[in-house]
Amino acid sequence: MDNDTRKQILRSMIRIRRFEESIWDVYTSGLMHGLAHLYIGEEAVAVGVCAALRDDDFITSTHRGHGHCVAKGGKLDEMMAEVMGRVTGICRGKGGSMHIADMSVGILGANGIVGGGFGIATGAALSAKLRKTDQVAACFFGDGASNQGIFFEVMNYAAIWDLPIIYVCENNQYGEYTATDAVTAGDTIADRAKPFGIPSSVVDGNDVEAVYAVTEEAVKRSRSGEGPSMIECMTYRHRGHHVGDPGDSYRSDEERQEWQDKDPITRYRAVLADAGIEEDDLDRIDLEVKEEVADAVESAQGAPWPDVEEADQHVYA
Repeated sequence: MDNDTRKQILRSMIRIRRFEESIWDVYTSGLMHGLAHLYIGEEAVAVGVCAALRDDDFITSTHRGHGHCVAKGGKLDEMMAEVMGRVTGICRGKGGSMHIADMSVGILGANGIVGGGFGIATGAALSAKLRKTDQVAACFFGDGASNQGIFFEVMNYAAIWDLPIIYVCENNQYGEYTATDAVTAGDTIADRAKPFGIPSSVVDGNDVEAVYAVTEEAVKRSRSGEGPSMIECMTYRHRGHHVGDPGDSYRSDEERQEWQDKDPITRYRAVLADAGIEEDDLDRIDLEVKEEVADAVESAQGAPWPDVEEADQHVYA
C-alpha cells in the first residue's frame, strides 16, 4: 500500500475507536436507551474487509455492529443520532444501536439476532448473481454465531450456487461470557467451510493489512464468478460483552493484557511510522477524528425526537 492509503486506513480504525469510546460516554451520561456492544479492539477486521469492498457491495453486521457500519461508510453524525433515538438518525431513531442500516452504502443492517445476518447476506449475494452484477456480499458474524444451524444451511446454498459472498468470522475468543473453545468443536471455525468445498483461511485479525490482503483475494474470487469464501479473523474485544459488563470476571488480567499489547491501532501506527510517516501527521489524524466525533454527539443531542405519528411509518415487517 502507498502511504496515503495507509493513512486512510488508520483514520478509519481511529474513527471506529473514538466513536465507540464516545458511545460509552453517551451511555453512562444517560443519553441513550438500551445497551450497546462496543467494537473496541476489533477495528482491523471491519476496516481491512471493507477497504477491499466497493460502495455498491453489501455487508451484514451483528449486534456489535458500529465498527462495520463506520468502515463501510456510515456517517458518524447520523449513526450517533440513531443510537440516541433522534429523528436525524440513519433509521430515524427507530433502529438504535443494534439495528443501524444504510442502504446507500450497502449496509443491510446490524442485527440483534445471533447469526441474523447469514440469510440476509446470502440472499443479497443471490440477488447480485441473478441480476448479473459483480457485486459482492460480506457477512460479518461472531464465533458464537458459528454454532447456529443457519450457518451451515447458507454455506450449502452459497457453495452449490457459486454465490459471490464472503463469510467473515470475527473470533474474539468469547461468546458473551463463555470462552469459544469451551463450546465450539474443531481446531478452527474456518475448517467448517471445508466440507462444502468453500476456500477458507485464518488470519491475524489485529493486522489490518493482513485482513485486507486475504479479503482482496476473496473479493476477486467472488467477482470472477468462482463463488464463496470464508475468513476467520482472530481478534479480541477489549471491553465487556456490552456496556454494562466490566469484562473482568471471566477473563484473566494476563489474558487481557496480552491482547492489549496486540492493539490493532497501536500496531498500525508503528507500521506507518516505520514507513516514514511523521508522528505529527498521525496525531493530527487522531485530533481531527476526535473533533468529528464530538461534533456528531453535539449534533445528535440537539436533534429532535421522532413524532409519535411516525411509529407505524417506514416499517416493513
